Amino acid sequence: MVAHHFRHVNAWVFDLDNTLYPPSARLFDQIEVRMTAWVMQALGLDRPEADRLRRHYWATYGTTLAGLMQEHGVDPGPYLTDVHDISLAHLDADPVLARRIAALPGRRIVYTNGCAPYAERVLAARGLGNLFDAVYGVEHAGFLPKPERAAFETVFTADGLTPGRAAMFEDDARNLAAPHAMGMRTIHIAPDPLPAAHIHHHHADLTEFLALLVP
Repeated sequence: MVAHHFRHVNAWVFDLDNTLYPPSARLFDQIEVRMTAWVMQALGLDRPEADRLRRHYWATYGTTLAGLMQEHGVDPGPYLTDVHDISLAHLDADPVLARRIAALPGRRIVYTNGCAPYAERVLAARGLGNLFDAVYGVEHAGFLPKPERAAFETVFTADGLTPGRAAMFEDDARNLAAPHAMGMRTIHIAPDPLPAAHIHHHHADLTEFLALLVP
């Protein structure tokens, strides 16, 4: 039984985008458009080059912001405010998911490479706003992004959780490598499985996976 592997867990860490809402909502499509526009304006590039650079920084540094900070000294505050100013009209409340998260024993937190105010908006739109003990954004890791282990260590130390008694839910498989190395139970939430030593479980739907753990 899957639940057997989680008997020791007393802290549940959830990524936000494409994890606590389905990829079909396509929120990141809006964010990517705003990221590209921001890069165009800040660096004086045309759209194709700005889009290429956005993708390159995401692949190289973990987030576009990390690349912009590292290579161009960008101030993260205005960037995060701008790129997350998107419509949430396509998000629906999910009472079943809310009930299953609420049934998890122990501490429940959200940790995203986005900013915490954006995460709070998304959680409210999903009807999950009152379920979590803490919400952490990239700003709480000193703007160091997942998948960097130091980012996880900064957030988890601040929260006081013990990785060996925690589980991590993520749609980006590379962001599970550090949690696995720290002793966490790792769950990849994505349409397609990615067999890897640092992934303990895979499921296409978070709500369905949680049904294996709680009534």
